[in-house]
Amino acid sequence: MAKVCKRVTYSGSVQGVGFRYTTRRLAHGFPVAGFVRNLPDGDVEIVAEGEASDVEAFLAAVARRMQGYIATAEVCDQACEGLTAFEIRH
Repeated sequence: MAKVCKRVTYSGSVQGVGFRYTTRRLAHGFPVAGFVRNLPDGDVEIVAEGEASDVEAFLAAVARRMQGYIATAEVCDQACEGLTAFEIRH
């Protein structure tokens, strides 16, 4: 199966609530690579790559866990970068 890469920008009350650490912890339960980071405008960005079903399941888990904080989520496809781990970026 081909790998996919999704970039998701979350808005709402997503900074200062443990979003990045929760996301990294959740990522360890899925065969995905990528990163999560805070953006200067108050949003949070996740880039996740892996098999399509794994990426979708991971992003669904993030949405479920952080549902009280997320107002909107904008999902875009992008080219895979060949990432090998999931990390918090600053």
